[in-house]
Amino acid sequence: MDNRRDRPAGRSRGRASSSVPQQQQQQQPQGVWGRRPGPSQAHDPAQQYGPPPSLGRSVRAPVPTAAPAGDQRPPGVDRPAPPPSSVAQVGGGGDASTSAAGRGAMRGRRMVNPDILNSRPVHVKASKKGTIGNPIKLQANFFKILSAPDWCLKQYRVDFAPEEDRLLVRKGLIRIHHEVLGNYLFDGTMLYSTNRYQCSKTEAWELFSQRLSDNAQIRISIRLVGEMTKGDPAYPQFYNIVARKGLEHLQLKLVNRDYYDPRASVNIHEFALQLWPGYQTSIRQHERDVLMSCEITHKVMRQETVYHVLQKVRNQCRGGDVHVSCKAAVLNSRVMTDYNNNTYRIDDIDFTRTPESTFPFGKDRVPTTYLKYYQTKYGISIKDHKQPLLASRSDQRDRRAGQDDILYLIPELCRTTGLTDEMRNDYKLMAALAKHTRVNPDRRIDKLLMFNRRLQETPAVVQEFKRWNLRLDTNLVEIPARVIPPENIIFGASRESATQSADWTKHFRSSRLIVCTKLSDWVLIVPNSVRRGEAQNFVSNIIRAGQGMSFMVSQPRVIDIRRDYASDYTDELENILSRSTPQLVCCVTPRSRADVYASIKKKCCVDRPVPSQVILAKNLASKGAMSIATKVAIQMNCKIGGAPWTLEFGMAGLMVVGFDVCHDPNQRGTDYGAMVATLDRGMTRYFSAVTAHRSNEELSNEFSLNMVKALRKYSELNNGSLPARIIIYRDGVGDGQIPHVLNHEVNHLNEALAKMYGRPEAVKMTFVIVTKRINTRLFYNRRENPPPGTVVDDVITNPWRYDFFIVSQCVRQGSVSPTAYNVIQDNAGLDVSALQRLTFQLTHMYFNWSGTVRVPAPCQYAHKLAFLVSQSIHRSPNAQLETLLYFL
Repeated sequence: MDNRRDRPAGRSRGRASSSVPQQQQQQQPQGVWGRRPGPSQAHDPAQQYGPPPSLGRSVRAPVPTAAPAGDQRPPGVDRPAPPPSSVAQVGGGGDASTSAAGRGAMRGRRMVNPDILNSRPVHVKASKKGTIGNPIKLQANFFKILSAPDWCLKQYRVDFAPEEDRLLVRKGLIRIHHEVLGNYLFDGTMLYSTNRYQCSKTEAWELFSQRLSDNAQIRISIRLVGEMTKGDPAYPQFYNIVARKGLEHLQLKLVNRDYYDPRASVNIHEFALQLWPGYQTSIRQHERDVLMSCEITHKVMRQETVYHVLQKVRNQCRGGDVHVSCKAAVLNSRVMTDYNNNTYRIDDIDFTRTPESTFPFGKDRVPTTYLKYYQTKYGISIKDHKQPLLASRSDQRDRRAGQDDILYLIPELCRTTGLTDEMRNDYKLMAALAKHTRVNPDRRIDKLLMFNRRLQETPAVVQEFKRWNLRLDTNLVEIPARVIPPENIIFGASRESATQSADWTKHFRSSRLIVCTKLSDWVLIVPNSVRRGEAQNFVSNIIRAGQGMSFMVSQPRVIDIRRDYASDYTDELENILSRSTPQLVCCVTPRSRADVYASIKKKCCVDRPVPSQVILAKNLASKGAMSIATKVAIQMNCKIGGAPWTLEFGMAGLMVVGFDVCHDPNQRGTDYGAMVATLDRGMTRYFSAVTAHRSNEELSNEFSLNMVKALRKYSELNNGSLPARIIIYRDGVGDGQIPHVLNHEVNHLNEALAKMYGRPEAVKMTFVIVTKRINTRLFYNRRENPPPGTVVDDVITNPWRYDFFIVSQCVRQGSVSPTAYNVIQDNAGLDVSALQRLTFQLTHMYFNWSGTVRVPAPCQYAHKLAFLVSQSIHRSPNAQLETLLYFL
């Protein structure tokens, strides 16, 4: 089995983000970090150095809302327009009920009117509900909004001069004017009110406040952006601001964008971890009602700073380059800064810069040391003045907002976050976390109802909601659903029901594989550190398991290598593959090492194309060795052109395509898009292609080019015929990217397909966006997970979309998360029920798992391929492998 453990797409291991609680600064010893080889570099001029987080950031321009409508102020709220300016004073604490938000700049989340994209095809305008399956009733983690404001809200943009980037202070500077502003809601950038102030879209209304921290006079400019009425699609965003204000009144702590309860934290002393429970809420217009979704979440808090990590590395580094070792320990990791609870990715360590270095600060660009900046702004005394600085590149969104390209962070102020690979591979640690994070349906429902009661019974929240006429139901929403009957799994000489558990593992050893190949020429490479007898016994298990499935495996050529370094494997592979072409090569590795795995895969996927298998030595003689050998035999059969099973697919001339994108951690800005397409009616043969891209435009072009290649291969294998229908499942798309995917990606595909088919009307394509990471949870009988095959296409769906949810897996621990499907183009002629059933069927076809997975198999294959290339190969594989599932 390949070195990288393969699991079906399900609840991610350790997916909870990590950060740490704010703690008092500890005394740090003065570190000796050494100097990078070469001539010394000057530490001035100031302009060479970038700012720490929260400097140099402009405020984004707002997006106008719908055209103004009639003023519908509720009784008692209408006030005369305040005077054109007034002066007040506020301290650095600002509004005590608020918390910092956003990356680095500590400003409020900008709530503007998004594009409400109506992508619902014409043929499902009347109804998008299917009929297949047995009806059941479910509950979901949503609460109905019983009453909400129906006033005309004015939306204003607020700017500060000089610029103030701290959200607490911004709110405080505004809050001091509450008497003249009247009833308002301010998120840090946008202000909402039922009052019309003396300003317009071009002329600002100015207020003045004095900031107590430095007695600076701050000019506040307020400009009208637009008006929103209850029918405006953006109106629910206002509800979200009110709801988040309510969460603040619960004394929850804001970390990045979500709220957590440190008072209910759970300490896991054995691993120096702490868990903070939290809540993710979102209010949206759903099929008929406005609903608030609520998800129970957790943050894993680690106790060590990056400074501690670097000190450990420096102390353990003997004779090596300490700079290289330090970078290897922290690059590409995410950290959290205690002083503003924001997270950053570490892209580099700059050993030429220290807290004593300067950067241009303020409007006058005065050279200021990091020591002075943190002491003045946050009251933090940095202990080690010689520690290097961490560099974090701003993302594209932050750069558009005016953020500097590089932000510099102080290691002793950064807490390590996330779970390392070593932690994820620690069974005891993951089990300890799972006791608290893997919440079963009954406990999850109890927690959701308890959260609802807190909102209903906390006086400050009640007052806030009442102020805006917002009222929440006390019960979870109930929804109709249907369960598609279990599918039949077709083997070479038998068929078996997948049953309600959606697991057919027990049928393997006595069932003939649907497509059997013969493995007669293969090579096994074993290092001297692995016992030869264990390797030979495992080969015998593979041969025996293959015989039970009618997969004939011959004895391999066994090659010994002296050591288990990456170069030893690649040198031996080059020696073998330069003189012969075996069907498959198998490498045994004593331990899991990313560099060894990557070297083997580069050699076998790019330089000398041949299917390859990597097996960890610990699996050769484990208790489950025969079970592992069975899975390895199935993988080997698939990698050289075989297939273990199929289903009864009723449609002839159908091509199903999966597409996913993975980021390359070694090449910032470079992503790999992988496409995998079926080539036969039984969905057992595939074409694959993966290419790099640095922009969405490149992605669209490459996707279309690879699609044409797949169609040509389909035609070659199907007597010159092109598929009658094409269904594309596209993973890796956020809501904000849907307009681009529809207007560019889909259009590129339509143009390319029209050329292949000769005329546009001949193209029958359905394009489905697949989303796994959603906060929706479904419950059956209040204490159970819904069974596999459960379909939801009403109540919690989006009225502007042709969308549905499917639960495809059987989950016995924790709460199941359905997968969301959004059909943005559909002219293939399939009715709703047929598409829903086909989607569920395809979750049975991932050959690395004898059960259902969370997404259609072509999508899962595309993810597997994109992940392999982006993490290990870092270049496109050799085209000679494009019709084999070599990436399993």
